[in-house]
Amino acid sequence: SRRYVFYEGPPTANGSPGIHHVLSRLFKDVVCRYKTMKGYYVPRKAGWDTHGLPVELEVENTLGFTSKAQIEEYGIAQFNQKCRESVSKYIKEWEVMTERIGYWLDMENPYVTLDNGYIESCWWLLKQLWDKGLVYQGYKVTPHCPRCGTSLSSHEVALGYEEVDDPSVYVKFRLTPSSVMTTPLEPLFNNFQHKPAYLLAWTTTPWTLPGNTALAVTADAEYAVVEVAEEYLVLASALLEQVGLGGREVVERMKGSELVGLHYEPLYTIPIAYGKGDK
Repeated sequence: SRRYVFYEGPPTANGSPGIHHVLSRLFKDVVCRYKTMKGYYVPRKAGWDTHGLPVELEVENTLGFTSKAQIEEYGIAQFNQKCRESVSKYIKEWEVMTERIGYWLDMENPYVTLDNGYIESCWWLLKQLWDKGLVYQGYKVTPHCPRCGTSLSSHEVALGYEEVDDPSVYVKFRLTPSSVMTTPLEPLFNNFQHKPAYLLAWTTTPWTLPGNTALAVTADAEYAVVEVAEEYLVLASALLEQVGLGGREVVERMKGSELVGLHYEPLYTIPIAYGKGDK
């Protein structure tokens, strides 16, 4: 009379199963078998995730497409049919693997995300959430693929992850002299009138610099002021050697927390529209 309901996955049917799928199914099967041995009725429903970007990319590779425009030229309906055929092919391979490892699962009555019955259930569930006031409209930052023209899940971003050389730059942000008056840099204020002082920053995303609005410091890290030619540079003491300033005399040292509140000149002076019309 007791029930322990198990709905699998569902795995995304965009490729042949691998050894890691065998391992994950082993764990699932052990739990379900244990519950059965303890007297539970355990419905074990198979499922297939047939939607999403991975399936489309698999078919694009098969057809030799390199852009989304080629899908439109090929025909959306025809492309969708190819996706269904691709999914069906891999489902058969999954079924064979399931039987070979003796995995207990109801393969004859699976739920499949492309079936209208499943899609209707999703809309029904969304309606229930809406009626209960559990759905709201808001904003969420997500990775976006300009080539695919869609947002990406964290899993999709991790696919094909590689370590590559990436451009990075060191940037100087000039301090405004008046902002140092209440900081440990105050004794150097008069010098700053004649020699500019800069906060030294490093970034791997130089294309974001036009929109820069703030710099961050590590509160408990030590920062150093180093005189270089006709200017002062403020940077983390631990990085002096890394940036080639290890032999320079340190004029002043302080904690990052003591730099909070300093002002610096923006890299770019870009007018910002405010309000509408004559406001």
